[in-house]
Amino acid sequence: MSWLIAERYLDLGFEDRREVLDVAASALGRPSYLIEKDIWVVWAVETLFASSFGTHLVFKGGTSLSKAYRAIRRFSEDIDLTYDIRVLQPELVLDSPNALPPTRSQEKRWTKAVNESLRNWIGESVFPQLEKALRIVEPNGNVSIDGSDVYIRYEALNEGTGYGKPEVKLEFGRRATGEPNTTMRISCDASDPVKDVEFPSAQPLVLRAERTFWEKATAAHVYCAQHRVRSVGFARHWHDLVRLDEVGIASNALKDRLIANEVAAHKAAFFREKDSTGNSVDYRNAVSGGLRLVPSGEARIALAEDYERMVDSGWLFDDAETFDTLMDACLTIEELANQCK
Repeated sequence: MSWLIAERYLDLGFEDRREVLDVAASALGRPSYLIEKDIWVVWAVETLFASSFGTHLVFKGGTSLSKAYRAIRRFSEDIDLTYDIRVLQPELVLDSPNALPPTRSQEKRWTKAVNESLRNWIGESVFPQLEKALRIVEPNGNVSIDGSDVYIRYEALNEGTGYGKPEVKLEFGRRATGEPNTTMRISCDASDPVKDVEFPSAQPLVLRAERTFWEKATAAHVYCAQHRVRSVGFARHWHDLVRLDEVGIASNALKDRLIANEVAAHKAAFFREKDSTGNSVDYRNAVSGGLRLVPSGEARIALAEDYERMVDSGWLFDDAETFDTLMDACLTIEELANQCK
């Protein structure tokens, strides 16, 4: 137990790291491979926000709800980030105070421009920053780029399930400002039970949880409207909505009509979707009395199966409610939301 002399986790040898993970996993009652992945998630956030471009990034999504707000009780592996569009393409938003394209044709021009700028920025700034930093602490790891996504792969000390891989995915949004936000501290889950080891930590700018609620609620609404199976892990959005309701964030979000309307306007501009009948999804209606959170038919069956995979993989920190109980809670949120217009 040489790690008991207050060393940095990432300076330890593999055997000492494994022992630290086992101690943390036993204390927290979670799989050690998730404890390990959590450390790399925080390391990635720490590395990004300590960089020269960190001031223009905003940490968002489910991982921010877990790590910064401590509002959800599940493991979240991907890191969602926004790179301020006003910095990425200042000439586009110069005459648009709300940072939204005024027309459909302008939206296509904006999207093409920001996609190109983001890819260049990732290749020229993000990739070399992460690769250099990773080489120091994980020589057998690697960094790769796939479009606007970046993957950090590390040498896993413990095997996990097929639901998670020994990698951290960074998803960079580029068509938003990342507002409203606030600076918050995040730390590794292992830092509580293992006091004698220094783990990565960070103080990123974090998107307000009320905005994240509406981002997730409208994503769930689209799923319900399309009756179409989405990717593995999509059930996390419904779990998060219920947890946000339990801590009062959902209630605050439902009352915040400004944020609700901003999310609707942003998605209407950049994320146009068709429902199962071929009509456009009306985001404005979704946040003003027409929200749907509970799917039906094959879409509900697929969502239930994805939820069970998430539960079986040990990604929920507490005992999981049944899928039907989760849907009942979402129906209550839906009904409350549709009373707020």
